[in-house]
Amino acid sequence: MNTLAADRAGHSLFTQSQVLPRITDDVARRCSTELGRTTYPASGIAILDGSRGDCALGGDSDAVVPGIFGPARMPTLKDAPYAENSNGTAWMTNADRPLTGYERVFGTVGTQLGLRTRGAIEDVAAMADRGGLTVRDLQRQQFANRVPTGDLAAGDVARACAALPGGAATGSDGKAVDVSEACGVLKAWDRTMDTGSRGALLFDRFWRRLEQAVPADRLWKVPFSAADPVRTPNTLNTDAPGFPAALADAVGELRGAGIALDAPLGTHQFVVRDGKRLPIPGGAGRLGVWNVIEPTWDAAAGGYTEVPFGSSHLQAVGWDGSRCPVARTLLTYSQSSNPKSPHYADQTRLFSGERWVTSRFCEKDILSSPKLKVVRVHERR
Repeated sequence: MNTLAADRAGHSLFTQSQVLPRITDDVARRCSTELGRTTYPASGIAILDGSRGDCALGGDSDAVVPGIFGPARMPTLKDAPYAENSNGTAWMTNADRPLTGYERVFGTVGTQLGLRTRGAIEDVAAMADRGGLTVRDLQRQQFANRVPTGDLAAGDVARACAALPGGAATGSDGKAVDVSEACGVLKAWDRTMDTGSRGALLFDRFWRRLEQAVPADRLWKVPFSAADPVRTPNTLNTDAPGFPAALADAVGELRGAGIALDAPLGTHQFVVRDGKRLPIPGGAGRLGVWNVIEPTWDAAAGGYTEVPFGSSHLQAVGWDGSRCPVARTLLTYSQSSNPKSPHYADQTRLFSGERWVTSRFCEKDILSSPKLKVVRVHERR
């Protein structure tokens, strides 16, 4: 449970305040079962020997009740220039002020970061350095749709593709595929997952196959370093045996579905609402995209045809010196799941067009809304 907050005075807070069983590393070391000795270091999930009295969870003096952690033991960062978390470790909430000293059950320290966390730290740190941010800056960040994996790897992929003899690669089925067109498409790709981005879909399908074909410890030439966690690992290992097959399979897959290698992303990443296709921006977390979209692939139906998971409730909030917050919000899957409701697809259409809803907190803002409707209810006697 990650909580992040900021106020108009510039104070920031990150905390993992939550009700969590008081499983310390010492308790896990002394009391784990054989299975627990594997699961706790790997995932933070403890399996303890409940038959031993000395394995009771104990209590912290500041805890609400015995058996859970008190606030002083929870990862907390106050008043850092920025605080960011992308469903990852508390350790790198701020790369300049790493959090350490907490128990493994809260998360890891010194371990490799996900690409979405790495990209977000880069973007948020740069925003903090610029300063003077407005709500509009936050809105732009939400829909920047930058692909950190593309920044790290697309150039290497394009060069390795161009170096393939005869412009061909052998797929996983043993058949040769002409991939020469893909080289230029990947080189020209703008490294975003905007709906108009050409090459984004090709890179997405290639990367999914590459991760399946190449072990994680062989994917990059420069390994992870805890001393440089945001910039490592890096330099794609295009010499890995699975590289040509992943490229050939991705090219073959798109061509087999009648999808051009340079087709705009939104033509083949969409949802259907009220009988109309709505192109969807954003991309998979595995690609490092802030605006995370985990769509369902259906080549026969035209590509990514539904989005069951990803960006949902979005908000960009700030202050402009007045008493009222400035807030823009969006519910990507809209207000209603009833296809007959006028709110079935309203905010999904906004999300497709990268537009927002103005949230109105103060009375003057409510009264100025062009869609304000006042209904007066009274009782007849």
